[in-house]
Amino acid sequence: MEGKSRIFFVLFFLLPLIAKRASATQHVVGGSQGWDESVDLNTWASGQTFKVGDQLVFKYSSGLHSVVELGSGTAYKNCDLGTSLDTKNTGNDVVKLNKVGTRYFACGTLGHCEQGMKMKITTVAGNAPSEPASADSGAFTPHSFPYFLCFLHYYSLCFIFCFEIFYLIMLFWRFGILNVSHY
Repeated sequence: MEGKSRIFFVLFFLLPLIAKRASATQHVVGGSQGWDESVDLNTWASGQTFKVGDQLVFKYSSGLHSVVELGSGTAYKNCDLGTSLDTKNTGNDVVKLNKVGTRYFACGTLGHCEQGMKMKITTVAGNAPSEPASADSGAFTPHSFPYFLCFLHYYSLCFIFCFEIFYLIMLFWRFGILNVSHY
């Protein structure tokens, strides 16, 4: 019976913690409009929290745009694409955020960076708070409500799953399929 208690403990308590830790956020750059010159990319980025382990997803029309990672704030400010660290051009590019710090991205199409198609992001440690601290941190914000629903949904599913496992064990025991005896 001790082994079954351990299984129950792992399923009920540890599995949700492991799953939460393994989750990373994919940020679709520019939201529903994607990586496009019509989007105010820095305003979009300022509304996000980028953590180590998250991913940036650049969605755009291949051939019309590209993604160039710039090596410095000066290159970003001057749209100096000659100092790029990396260039992507598939139209569905993924950039993993693997360390804390500031990164700079621009479109490699001639003139697009100068027209404002560039973005600066700052990546924070994976355990940093999702929302910036504010004077009224206990207040409800519309932005935090979807996260609450995800949290509630996730733990409700975990509870239902564990309850179903318990129910099956009780059924098996009741009908003699599972024989629990003490030594």
